[in-house]
Amino acid sequence: MPLKYGLNTPGTISITPFLEGKLNGHKSWRSRIWRGLDNSRTGMLPWAFEEGMGFERYAEWVLDVPMYFVYRDGKYINALGQSFRDFLKGELPALPGERPTLSDWADHLTTVFPEARVKKFIEMRGADGGPWRRLCALPAFWVGLTYEQSSLDAAWDMVKGWDAETREGLRVAASVDGLQGKVGKISMHDLAREAVAIADAGLKARARPGAGGMVPDETHFLNALKESVETGKTPADEMIDHYNGAWDGDLTRIYTDYSY
Repeated sequence: MPLKYGLNTPGTISITPFLEGKLNGHKSWRSRIWRGLDNSRTGMLPWAFEEGMGFERYAEWVLDVPMYFVYRDGKYINALGQSFRDFLKGELPALPGERPTLSDWADHLTTVFPEARVKKFIEMRGADGGPWRRLCALPAFWVGLTYEQSSLDAAWDMVKGWDAETREGLRVAASVDGLQGKVGKISMHDLAREAVAIADAGLKARARPGAGGMVPDETHFLNALKESVETGKTPADEMIDHYNGAWDGDLTRIYTDYSY
C-alpha cells in the first residue's frame, strides 16, 4: 500500500514551539493540541500493533467513530455523534430510511485523525510541516523505512517490544522535548539515529536515481534529517535559538525567515 505524508499549512511553517508570541514549552504544539482533542478519533490506535491487524479491523474501528455530518445536495447535514453502523441499516436519525453511499463512507473516513490514517494509502500524520529544504526528507524517510523488506523488518525489530504505554510516552516526549526526549531507557536521539540509518539503507537498496539521474539513489533527501541527528537539534530547536538570539523575541521574523 502506498504512503502519503501529511504536512500542514502549505506555504508556511507549522512547527510550533510558540504560542501567543511566547515559547510554549513544547517542540511541537500541534502535537500537543491533537492529544487534547477527541480521543475516539485520534491517537495511536493501540490495537493496530496486535496480531491480526488489517483493513477489516481498521474499518470496524471507523464504523464506531461517532459521525460528524452527511453531505447531500451541496449541504452538510448535522449527524454529530450518530452511528455509521445505524446509517448502514437505514436507521440514521439525521436521514431516516436512507443508506450510505461510497461517498458517505469516504467522507466519514476524513473525520478520523489517528497518527497513521488508512485510505487508499497510509497517511502518516505525525510530522509538522517544515522548512522548504526539508520537505522531501519526510517522504524519503518513510519510503526508506517501508518500501524495502529488509528495512521494514529492521524498523519492526526496533519497536516490536514496546507496549502501548511506551509508544504513547514516546509520542508525548517527542512533542515536548524533541530529540532530547527520553522514555525509560529509550533515548529519542538514539532512536532517531537508528531510524534514519535504516531509512538510508532502504533507499540505497531501492536504488532509485535522484537529482534527475545525477545520483544513484535518493539518500540525499535525508541530509536534513542526518544534520538533525548529528547536531541534536530539530527545526523547532533552531527556531528557539533564533527567538532567543537574532530575533530578540520578535516572532514576526518567523514569516520573513521561514515562509515559502
